[in-house]
Amino acid sequence: MGRRGFGAGIIATLLAASTIFLTLVAAATPPQFQGRRFGRFIPSVASPIKYDGRFVIVRLFYPQYPGWSYDYPDMEQNLTLILKDITAIRPHPDGSNIYKMDDPALLQFPIAYLSEPGYWYPSDSEAAGLRTYLAKGGFLIVDDFHFDNEWNVFQAAIRRVLPEARIDRLDRSHPVFNSFFSIASLDIPYPGRLGEQGLTGEFYGIHEDNDPSKRLMVVINYNMDIGDYMEHSGRGFYAVDPTNEAFKFGINYFIYGLTH
Repeated sequence: MGRRGFGAGIIATLLAASTIFLTLVAAATPPQFQGRRFGRFIPSVASPIKYDGRFVIVRLFYPQYPGWSYDYPDMEQNLTLILKDITAIRPHPDGSNIYKMDDPALLQFPIAYLSEPGYWYPSDSEAAGLRTYLAKGGFLIVDDFHFDNEWNVFQAAIRRVLPEARIDRLDRSHPVFNSFFSIASLDIPYPGRLGEQGLTGEFYGIHEDNDPSKRLMVVINYNMDIGDYMEHSGRGFYAVDPTNEAFKFGINYFIYGLTH
């Protein structure tokens, strides 16, 4: 059996058991985190996990709109469990980090996740901080936005970060889709009603020096929300097949970011 079939079977098994996982995670999660979405501040209870060599998922904060926090912390917890069980990554067991884009501590962590960039309006300091992070080898995962209006906001924001960047549409042959699983198809429906109505993910990227043969610095999930699939994997909100695929994308992104 090839890697894809083997991995898909493992993920399906893990997802079938995810109710148990989520019960354990909920029991271990401080009450102030459970079921909470944060608004215009980084909560003091989300104290950062200091770098100690173990892998930590980092989520980026931005002001004005709470979309930066959507799917938190369940997405991070569920993805961490899967990464621990089927890869050689050693994730930190005590949670994940939230950082402002201009926080120097962000530079200690190789991968960052940005949610709902259709409402992201970076300040000069935030744009400069993220530019430095990417220039020093950081890998950015952009997720959870759709339609032209949100794309236009994101495009204006990322131009502030990387004024000369070219956004390329990615196809299935790109190394990011083959870094752990061999992704069979990029035709993944957006979770929920929009996906049922035909909205399907599109995947874009920004490469170092605008050269597709060089490192992918930013991967962009447009008309897609893999975080929502992963957040609700134990609740039966969405079909198993696209949920499994979302985990494959997430795992591939993290493996790629750690190896490039």
